[in-house]
This record gives sequence, C-alpha cells and structure tokens, in this order.
Amino acid sequence: MSFAGLFGGFSDVAALIARMLPPDFYQLSGIISATIETLWMALLGTTIAVLISFPLSFGAAKNTTPNKFVFALCRGIITMTRAIPDLIFAAIFVRAFGIGPLAGILALGLHSIGMIGKMFADALENADAMPREASVSTGASKWQAIFASILPQATPTMIGTSLYRLDINVRASAVLGLVGAGGIGFIIQSALRSLDYPSALAAVSVIFIVILAIEFFSSKVRASILGERSASVVVVRSQSERSIRRTGRDRTLLVDAVTMRSLVPPLTSDRKSRIISVWVYVIMLAIALGTINMPIFSSFGYFDDAWRIVAQLVPPDFTTARSELITGMSESLAIAFISTTLGLFIAIPLGLLSSRNIVVRKMVFVGTRSMLVVFRGIPELIIAVLFVSAMGLGPVPGTLALTLVTAFFMSKLIADTFEEVDPSPREAIFATGATRIQELFGSVLPQAMPALVSQILYMLDVNLRSSTVLGIVGGGGIGFLLLGSIRVFEFGTTGAVVFSIFVVVYAIELVGSWVRGVLDKAN
Repeated sequence: MSFAGLFGGFSDVAALIARMLPPDFYQLSGIISATIETLWMALLGTTIAVLISFPLSFGAAKNTTPNKFVFALCRGIITMTRAIPDLIFAAIFVRAFGIGPLAGILALGLHSIGMIGKMFADALENADAMPREASVSTGASKWQAIFASILPQATPTMIGTSLYRLDINVRASAVLGLVGAGGIGFIIQSALRSLDYPSALAAVSVIFIVILAIEFFSSKVRASILGERSASVVVVRSQSERSIRRTGRDRTLLVDAVTMRSLVPPLTSDRKSRIISVWVYVIMLAIALGTINMPIFSSFGYFDDAWRIVAQLVPPDFTTARSELITGMSESLAIAFISTTLGLFIAIPLGLLSSRNIVVRKMVFVGTRSMLVVFRGIPELIIAVLFVSAMGLGPVPGTLALTLVTAFFMSKLIADTFEEVDPSPREAIFATGATRIQELFGSVLPQAMPALVSQILYMLDVNLRSSTVLGIVGGGGIGFLLLGSIRVFEFGTTGAVVFSIFVVVYAIELVGSWVRGVLDKAN
C-alpha cells in the first residue's frame, strides 16, 4: 500500500470533483420521481426483511431457540442471505421479472435478512438474563418470559437496526441500478457511464436529503424508546420551559397510573411519539403499495424462471476461472481485513463523540452525527470512483475507499450501542468519585463489548461482500469476476464465487458465536 500514490493523486481527485461541480438539476423532475421510487423500494424491501427476520432471530439466538437444529437452520438461512450480494439477487430477479422496481424490492428484502436477522439475534442474546429468571420465578412460561423480559431489552436495537437498514437500502439502489433493478440507481449509473458527473452529483444530492430525513426520524424514535438512558448521567442539560412542563406532565401521568394500578400504559410524550411514528410508517407503507408500479400478482408465474436461474448456480464451477477466483478472493479477504481494521480506528472516537449519553455538550454529538450523515449519504460506488481516479486500478484504492465507508458505518453502530447501555452501573461508578475516563472503561465498555464484538465481525463480512461492488469500478477484489460472469451468463462461475463468499462469511459467523460465548462466560 503506497500512501505516496494516494497523496500524489489528489490533483486528479480535485479535477474530478471540479468536473462534478456544480450539480446539474436539469432532470430534477425525473430525479425526484426516481428518488420516490427508491424510497418506496427501500421501505418495502426493509419491511419484507423485518417480517422474515423477526421469527428467524428467535430461532437463531441461543437464549430463545427451541433446539440446536433450529438454531443451525436459522443461522444458516441468515448467513446465506448475507453471503449472496444484493447484486446477485437483483440480477436473478431482473432476468426473471424484467427491469423494474419489483426486482429491486425482492433483492433488497432478501439480502437485508442477512443483516437484520443477525442483529436481531445478537440483540436477543445480549439481553440480561436476570429479568427472564425473575419472570420464570413467578410461574411464566418460556415464551411469556421471553416476550416479557428479553424482547423489551432488544427492542431499541431492533428498531435502530431496521431504520438504519432503511437508509442502507436507499444507498444500495445506486448499485442495483447496474443490473436494471429500478430506482435512482439507474440514473446515477447512466450518468457515470456517460461521464455526466454533474447529473450524477445532482442525483446523489437528492439521495442525501432523503437519508438525512431518515436519520432525523430514526434519532427521534430511538430517543423516545430509550428515554433517560439516552441522556448523560453526568450533567443534566438545560431544558426549555416547554420541555420542563412536558417532563412534569409525564411524571404526573406515570405516578397516577401506578397509584390507580392502571392496566393501560399512560399516554406520555414518548408514547405519543412512538404511536405517531407507527402511523407514519403505516401510511407510508400504504402509499408505497398503492403508487409503485410493480405487477405483484401477475409476477408469481415468473418465480419458476427465478428458480431455473438459481439452479444454474449449482453445481459451482471452480475450473473455468480458477486463477481469477483465487486471486479475487485473496484480494477481497485482504481488503476486508485491512479496511475493517483501519476503519475501526476511525470509528471508535467518532462513535464516542456522537453518543448523546457519553458527550456532555449537545453541540459536539449533534455536529459529529451531522458530519457522519453527510458522508454516509455518499454511495460507496462514488467514493470508490474518487479513489480509483486518484490512484488508478487495483485493490489499494478499493481498500482506502472501503476504510472510509467502514468508519462511517461503524461509528453509527458504536454510538447506538453506547446509548443503549444501562445507566445504573454508570451512576454507581460516578458515586465513588470516578472520572469520566474511568467510568467509560469501568461501566460503558464492559456493557457494550458483546455487541461491539458482534458488530466488528459483522463489519468484516460486510466488507468482504462490499469488495464485489468495488471490483466493478476497478477497486480490486472478486467483484470484476462476479459481474463479468453474470453478464456473459456463466452462472457456474457465479455460483463458485457465491459459494466461496458463503464459506468465508459462515466461518466469520462461527468465530463471532464463539467469541460471544467466551465474553458471556467472562461476565
């Protein structure tokens, strides 16, 4: 890796950015229409993934699964959907259903199960066991105890994961446009192929606004669920008169509900916020189903075509492109390990600075979160194009591009994990006179460590699959061979690539499960 080559290519990056500015909005109506279609695609795809992942996660979590066979089956399904890149799903569905949003929705939905199902299962496994034991001691059945004690602890993570996956799926449309899966990705890809960079930047700018709105909505929903856990335990921030009145009114409602032994939760401000959020989601889902142009019922007859294409992936052909497969997988593994390591060094301090219960000054965490949203709004394909233009083709620009993507991705997950820790141990340590640094290492990190380990290992296999995208624009890895085999219909080679990725991803999954078990025993 030559950093001299990176710094020497800054002039080329500057020239490319100059060619992008100012963004050209001459196709604004078409961009807005495609962005709306992208939003509906992401919303429907994420909803499909959540509905499938929720029951899968209970079978894939060691503390909720009925038996080892169900555990292995559910983990295998989750790993398989994560190992197959969304580009493969999109290519299969486009060939079966034709160009349009339906192929993109199904691709996003199936691939998202890999992330959402894993994060849901890990959230269930990381739940404190003592509330469950207390529920069982009162005579509750196994599933009553799970839904009364484990699920409430995992709910903030589940909602945060779902909302975060929504903005990932909005950005993923830039890649799905390569194979004609609809949405804003088709416009971005057309602009890049014709070197019309101002139009591409205009489309990316609109996507950024949508991601910013999703981030704001996600932050509000999570804050209403976390409640006082999302606030700093060191300094009580100054509140406006309106906020003080609202807090007093909520406290009165809670006291009255306890005094009167009410069976219905009081309608506090946070509960109102959650109810409104649910209705907003339901309305948006209804609009998406009513306005997006996709022949749902008439498409059922085409699933036979999809199965025929899937059948062509088996058996995998490891002979036709053996040398390219070995070289590509080796580069992809190197890119994944290096970018994950470098990205983590950047993500940890950014995650701390964007945690509202760690940083006392509101301006700091709001500013850091805003900066992260800005960078997360840029599709990884655009970042890879910038680095390739600076350093030329090869795995090094792909690694550096993925390092930045990893840093922005992980910092969000790390911040959310820190915000979900129990404040009681923190208050106990502060009561002994500990400093903020001592409190961080003594109470926050031990609570967050199991989730952080899961996220780091998950990021490793995400980066392995992301290298398939980087290879498309010359960023090294297995992506060039993968996309090339799809385009020339060598599905045996495609199956070999997918199988190789699955083996590595499943190995990382086993390592992660073992590490979490060790941490649980240590705690």
